[in-house]
Amino acid sequence: MKKVMVFIFCLLLIAALAACAGKKDDAGTASPAPGAPNGETGKQPATTVDAEALFKQHCIACHGANLEGKLGGNTNLTKVGGKLSKDQIATKIENGGNGMTAFKNTLSADQIDALADWLSTKK
Repeated sequence: MKKVMVFIFCLLLIAALAACAGKKDDAGTASPAPGAPNGETGKQPATTVDAEALFKQHCIACHGANLEGKLGGNTNLTKVGGKLSKDQIATKIENGGNGMTAFKNTLSADQIDALADWLSTKK
């Protein structure tokens, strides 16, 4: 019975980690703005990236709607800003590790920066 429970837990963990990986969205791409000179894009500066929306789209499956964590202590982000700097958070989002999926190929640098900035305020 114990082996069955461990097997089921492993399957759930794999499913949750796969959900954390998410799909790459098109929010990081920009098209030329109408009437923009010299083909400038209409892409907004990094400060206008909606970090909470990104969190809901890519992170909620593992970290929970209230940052409480769904897969154990390492997934709890309620006070992550008191433990890690913004740069450390950004590096973790980019490279993953310790059970977390890397998002450097899923999220743009602006999106990672916005998430790290938002999460660094959680103290």
